[in-house]
Amino acid sequence: MDMQDIPGVPLLFFLPSEWNFSRGLKMYVVESKGGAIACMLLALLFLGTWPAILTMLERRGRLPQHTYLDYSITNFLAAILIALTFGQIGSSTAEEPNFITQLLQLPENWPCVLFAMAGGIFLSLGNLCSQYAFALVGLSVTEVITASITVVIGTTLNYFLDDKINSADILFPGVACFLIAVCLGSAVHSSNAADNKVKLDDLPSDPEDREKLSSVIPNKEGKDLETGNDYAEKAKAGTADFLVKLENQRAIKVFGKSIFIGLAISFFAGVCFSLFSPSFNLATNDQWNTLKEGVPDLVVYTAFFYFSASCFVIAIILNITFLYHPILGSPISSFIAYLSDWDGRGWAFLAGIICGFGNGLQFMGGQAAGYAAADAVQAFPLVSTFWGILLFGEYRKSSRRTYALLVSMLFMFIVAVALLMASSGQRT
Repeated sequence: MDMQDIPGVPLLFFLPSEWNFSRGLKMYVVESKGGAIACMLLALLFLGTWPAILTMLERRGRLPQHTYLDYSITNFLAAILIALTFGQIGSSTAEEPNFITQLLQLPENWPCVLFAMAGGIFLSLGNLCSQYAFALVGLSVTEVITASITVVIGTTLNYFLDDKINSADILFPGVACFLIAVCLGSAVHSSNAADNKVKLDDLPSDPEDREKLSSVIPNKEGKDLETGNDYAEKAKAGTADFLVKLENQRAIKVFGKSIFIGLAISFFAGVCFSLFSPSFNLATNDQWNTLKEGVPDLVVYTAFFYFSASCFVIAIILNITFLYHPILGSPISSFIAYLSDWDGRGWAFLAGIICGFGNGLQFMGGQAAGYAAADAVQAFPLVSTFWGILLFGEYRKSSRRTYALLVSMLFMFIVAVALLMASSGQRT
């Protein structure tokens, strides 16, 4: 089919020979390695950007419960949009029904629907934990730890679920590199925490001087810390003054909390993330033969809808609970307070849309080239680290040891991602 047949659709989505799209024959699916890698690269950009937005809002003082509720709404809407567009293009067939047709087949395909919803629950728990870990451990280290654990566990599971379509002699050295990156990420956080402690120990010992230093008087005519306001310019990133002022402004207070709390939350989030992709794999390929003969597997768009629906429900339940029973010292809020909090709501909506499309692209690429190779999108901490250093001043004025560990961690991460992409296979 010629690209000109569909006016107004960006050429980005039409890579010749990479997409199988035929009007009246089959729905819009990715089938080749080239198309899968294109999906992975777009997913990499999207999945590395939304955590930076959530971190920015927390540092501005917006409650994480409010932000995550907004994020969850548009994240689910993105899945619905993908299902009603890509999932409905082309006529429905017995082997590959479109989205609406397959929704009506729930009495037959419910085992795979449960796998998809289980994956959504794992993702929701992981994202929720990550939002608190971003504050306690930092954006860069949290992302590296969670992504590396995801690859070490999730990629191994996906390799066997996908009947070993990926090249093992390339894939597993990449997994080993991710494991090394986890260790280096923990070391980076520990070293940076020690650097911050030294900076804070240099604060004035006189209570009055300390009070003057820690007081923050926002300039409403200026901008916030992440966008360069007047009072932020007085405290250079990486200094003790900057750390104190940030602590006073942010929603989640981190001073005095053990570094092991943040690391423990990060590791738990990583375990949750490692299970959502294998669950989605089972939903779309039914490796355990849970469906009766003649019942088609869930197409990726239908599975993504159920996946996102369960993710949305869990997020709403937990975050409304956290409004009235907050954790980690966050202030108590209410549903009425959430509805009236429009400060930063647009950013939270944007984060949800970006994450939703990032997850969808990851699954579209994984269905074509194998979900083990699609875990290469776990390279998104490279993007998050860029935002963390650019926007939030992470690792400014740190020790040489911290910088050496940070560079080593990122280098190992780049090597790991290259190996995972190189291991890509092609599903038959």
